[in-house]
This record gives sequence, structure tokens and C-alpha cells, in this order.
Amino acid sequence: MQQKKSINLGFRGWMLVLYQAIAMMTYQVFTNYPLNILADLYGGSSIVSIIYTAGAVVGIIIQLIFANKINKVKSVKMMSTLVGAAALITGLLVMLVPAGIGWFIVYGLANVFTIIYATFSIGVLVGQWFPTRKGTIMGIATLAFPISNGLIGLFANMAFPNGVPNVFGAFLPFFIVAVIGWLIGLIFIKDYPEQCGAYRDNDKSLTPEIANQMLAAEIENKKTTVWKLGKTISSVDYWLLTIPAGFLLMFSVGMMTQTAAMIGTYETLNYQTVMAMVMIFGIIGSYTLGLLDTKLGTRTSMLIATVIMILSAIFGAIKTPTTLVIAIILLALFMGAGSNFTVSLSVQYWRIEDYPSVFAVVNPIANILCSIGPMLIANLIVGAGYTSAFIAAGIAGVIGLIMLILFKRGRLAEKDNKLRAAAGKPVDDVLASRK
Repeated sequence: MQQKKSINLGFRGWMLVLYQAIAMMTYQVFTNYPLNILADLYGGSSIVSIIYTAGAVVGIIIQLIFANKINKVKSVKMMSTLVGAAALITGLLVMLVPAGIGWFIVYGLANVFTIIYATFSIGVLVGQWFPTRKGTIMGIATLAFPISNGLIGLFANMAFPNGVPNVFGAFLPFFIVAVIGWLIGLIFIKDYPEQCGAYRDNDKSLTPEIANQMLAAEIENKKTTVWKLGKTISSVDYWLLTIPAGFLLMFSVGMMTQTAAMIGTYETLNYQTVMAMVMIFGIIGSYTLGLLDTKLGTRTSMLIATVIMILSAIFGAIKTPTTLVIAIILLALFMGAGSNFTVSLSVQYWRIEDYPSVFAVVNPIANILCSIGPMLIANLIVGAGYTSAFIAAGIAGVIGLIMLILFKRGRLAEKDNKLRAAAGKPVDDVLASRK
């Protein structure tokens, strides 16, 4: 398939982008907003962040248990629909249940279902629909993160009109959009584009006969993937990619759940103005790093994002209002793109037939680190101020940068061929040429 330079994705392709983007908004709204804005209603950020982390970890464990079974799932689309319905139901309960044990339970469950819905089940579909354009697709879809962060000031105003809590009313517009996104997926999306008259990578040069042959071969080859859970986690290059991806998620998500606390340190800073800047620069960063992912390769895009993370940490460690704003803007640049990379690296450096099983291991490990972020950042800020959180981000950034430099795609391709040879599958140099 030829990689397209335009961003014409076809009607169904754009519907998939909307499905993914709105699912990510759903995840952001029902996990981040309560922790960032409403935490004081439910016992404080330290307690709410523990529930956040516990729910996310449960969701991640479910993904790991599921890793060796993903290629046997008859319909990933149906799985995403069912998990999405559970995410909507638990999100609605977050809106309705009053403070107390009941709210902690539904908030934890919302974290479980939204993380599986937004970061896993639909991510598998993106890789199957756009194997060579996944960076561009995810770069567009993850605009949902900076946009959602930009709207958090509006949510805060709706949540406390005249200082009186109105949790249901604040969530309601976002919940309606979440339902619309779920309906888009239900109506317009199939497991593979060929199943609804669309094209892989929207490449219309493929005849229906060739496309269907490729689809049949892919479905068959997925049944005998050589990259099972054990083989994946035994690969050093898997870890050299996944840990940096996890660090980018850990500190972008973790920091963004505490923007109110950080910005509130200075009376001269206006929260809504800073978050509007986060939205603007987040959109720029997410889309640009997504394009670079497609054009230059996932590892190069991750290297750039990690350098930006280190720069953000340097500015954030200098305790002044100006440097804090600069640090948060730099944070916004890699925030959305951080969620691109688990999909992108799994498609970029493994075969499409192995993508679902590899992604099922990459995504949960990266998200384990992500789930720790809010709790870590909240406790660092409470205990030692926001500069300590940026120092931690800088240390993680340097470690991630070293790991990405040590990654060798040729070594990974060599292991792939060894596994294929042992399984009686043909070997070639397809992976060795990946950027």
C-alpha cells in the first residue's frame, strides 16, 4: 500500500477518528475532571488520585490478561461498543451518585471502563484501518486531550455557579457528546474497512479483490501470531519503546490533573487563560508530532516529544509564574501526542498480523505508568511543591531519552524472523526497513 500524503481519510475513516477522539474525551472528562476540579467534594486530591490509580490499574490488568486472546476476539468493534456502553453508564453514575463510598466505587469503575474503551479497544481498530497512517490518525484523534483540557475552565464554572456545586449540570454537555461518539462507532464502524465498503489507509488504488484477499490473509495470520505475551515481554526493544511511551503519558496526564493546584500557586495567573493556551499549543503539538510520526517514524517523533518533556521539566523547576506557564505550554505540546505512541509503535515496528497481540501488551504497560502519574504528582505537590513534580518529570525524561537511543529496529526485526522461522512462517526484511 502506498502511504498517502493528504489527510483525506474517507467518510468512514473520519467517523473512526471521531469515534476515537470522543472516546478519549470521555476518558478525560470522567477521570481527570473529578480529580482536577471536584476533588475537594470527595475528600481531596490525595484520596481521589488513589481511586483513580486503583481503577486504572484494574483496567490495565484486564488488558494484560486479555493480551493472548485479543486475536481470537470475533469482533473488536463489538467489544469496543460494549465497553463503551459500560463507560457511559459508570460516567452517568459519577454524575449522579453523592459523595461517599458509593461515589468512590463508581468513579473507580469509570476509570476501569474508560481506559479500556478509549486507549485499548478503539486503538486496535485504528491500527487495523490505518496501518501506515496511524501517526496522522492518532495525531488528529488525540486533539481531544488538549481541547478537553482547554474546556476544563468552562467545566469548573458550570460545576460551581455562584459557589454552589452543580456536578450533574457541569457534566451533562460532555456526557451528551460522549453518547454521540458511542453512536458514531456503533453505526458507522466495522472491524475492518473492507467490511463497510471503505479502504485500508483509504488507498483506493486497491481493487476489491486484492483488498479482500489481504483482509482474509491478515485475519488468518493473526490466529497464529508469533508475538504472544511471553515473547513480547522478553524482547529488550519492546521495553526500550514502551517505557518511554509510558513516561510521556505518566507526566502529561499526571501534571494535567493538577493544573488547578499548580496555577493556583500564583495569584497573578488566570486559570482559564493558561488552560486556553494549553488547548492551543496542545492542538499544535498533537497534530505536528502525529505528522512527524508518519513522515519520520515513531521513534523519531518520540525522541522529539521526550526532549520537549525535559525542557518542560527544566522550566517547571524554576519557581516563577512565567517559567511555570512556559513549562505547562511545553507540557501541552507533547500531551496529546503521548497517547499516539502506544498505537503507533505497535504498528510501526511489528507486522500488522501481530499488531493486536503486541498492542495488547504495549498499551497496558504504558498505562500502568500513566495511572501512577496523578497519584505521584498530587502527593509530590502536596509534600514538596510543584517544582518537585517537574524535577521527577525531568529525571524520567532523561531515562526515556536514553532508552529510545538504545532501541534498535534491526535487532527487533531479527528476533521477529527467528520467531517466524521457528513457527514455520516465511522470513523477510520487511521490519528492518521501518523508520
